[in-house]
Amino acid sequence: MSTSRSVRVTAPTERRNPRTLRIDQVTPLEALRLLNAEDATVPGAVAAVLPLLARVVEVTAERLRAGGRLHYFGAGTSGRTAVMDAAELIPTFSLPPGVVVAHHAGGPQALVQPVEGTEDDDALGAADAAGVTAADVAVGIAASGRTPYVAGALTAARAAGAFTVLVSSNPEAPLAHLADVHLGVDTGPEAIAGSTRLKAATAQKLVLNGLSTAVMVALGRTYSNLMVDVAAGNEKLRGRLVTILMAATDQEEGPCAAALAAADGELKTALVCLLADCPPEEGRQRLAASGGRVGVAVAGQPA
Repeated sequence: MSTSRSVRVTAPTERRNPRTLRIDQVTPLEALRLLNAEDATVPGAVAAVLPLLARVVEVTAERLRAGGRLHYFGAGTSGRTAVMDAAELIPTFSLPPGVVVAHHAGGPQALVQPVEGTEDDDALGAADAAGVTAADVAVGIAASGRTPYVAGALTAARAAGAFTVLVSSNPEAPLAHLADVHLGVDTGPEAIAGSTRLKAATAQKLVLNGLSTAVMVALGRTYSNLMVDVAAGNEKLRGRLVTILMAATDQEEGPCAAALAAADGELKTALVCLLADCPPEEGRQRLAASGGRVGVAVAGQPA
């Protein structure tokens, strides 16, 4: 890796935004309004790539169902966004650690202390992707669509036979050829030229949240819009288990609490028992036969 070279990035995020040219001459309130107006354009830009994102969801769910993994690769803000998304799946959906893995250029230290040079290291990206296999999905996140670290990771993942995805804010991303699917979210110039922690990062969060949440839904880790696989690791979440049972079954707190206790605290088992009027052991058997899908388990049909 060389730190002496300089590269002029020509991505849309680097251009000056004509709507915010006077942001340094207005009141704080007006500056916030300018920023907010730019932020408001992001959901529409993400909506334009939803058909492509749906394909990524389908492939990812299929591969995770077969024992594969989902890998994120990013540097700087992109990497931090990926780490946050992957980490939150563990308590929200009881996803085992290691199923969705976020690789951040520079490692844990770079999460809190920027290590800018690591994003230029394609060999580091390739090394971080060494564990990717043909059973996996590899998602590179790079606002400019050119980050060498991400290039190295996607190149290695592609060589391993993985399904590869690029998330960028550059429809003409130089790394698009390394991806089976390029999610080029056209967020345009940032309010502060080149500051991709703004709109580009917001788009990345929406894309990754959408991808991971839709995959968890496809894998049966929700019932309706309820977190029936949530890990109850604190008082608030333990209380939420009963609330979820009450919402899903329209029953009172007493019967729901009793069903949860009878199921040894297993929320899905208790829910199947209440909805199918069966004992805990039968509820567990139904869930096993349905691949963990509550609706299918209640109907008594195999997955």
